Amino acid sequence: MTKRYTANTSAYDPTKKYTLDEAFKILAAFKSAKFDETVNVAFRLGVDTKQSDQQVRGATVLPNGVGKKTRIVVFAKGDKATEAQNAGADLVGADDLVQRINEGWMDFDKVIATPDMMPVVSKVAKVLGPRGLMPNPKTGTVTPDVVKAINEERKGKVEFRAEKAGIVHAPIGKKSFGEEKLKQNLLAIAESIVKARPATAKGAYIRSVTVAPTMGPGVRVEPGQFPV
Repeated sequence: MTKRYTANTSAYDPTKKYTLDEAFKILAAFKSAKFDETVNVAFRLGVDTKQSDQQVRGATVLPNGVGKKTRIVVFAKGDKATEAQNAGADLVGADDLVQRINEGWMDFDKVIATPDMMPVVSKVAKVLGPRGLMPNPKTGTVTPDVVKAINEERKGKVEFRAEKAGIVHAPIGKKSFGEEKLKQNLLAIAESIVKARPATAKGAYIRSVTVAPTMGPGVRVEPGQFPV
């Protein structure tokens, strides 16, 4: 544990739950690393992800983006391939793209595909799936509207999915964004997570919320501030 991490931890009460405004003021006061850290949020949800009807998954476009350029590849052919290229996709292809990925090329952050290309994409499912890159209709990455999908990714679209313990991790921007923009981004993803609540979920849905910079300690947020 570094001196900076220790100093940041001692600047607040790690056991206390803070309002959003208080939490982001604490983060803003943290001694920073030598780079612009990403701020992440973790929601612990009242769901049992072992149950097929209690999966939580979706995506939302953050109002202030995520603070990084997203490298996008698109599986498409014909007119849709042309649309993707004109919309600014970093690479567009089909079987040629499958070959590059199978040869080890992974220089991208998002994968978008038109529905008719999913049999082709399935050839690299074992590579993309474990990395969370497999296109999915629920996150808008399997779609005939490739232009819209690319534009949303460029604006700062964030995908979320509840892990085994019912925890959703997501980036909400860079520390340099400032308190208000980070708060707006967090509220946007919280709203989407609430909308994705399974009908079979029992009791309190958002059990806990924590925000933390890449190299810093987590600050607990009072979960009662979020509509459920």
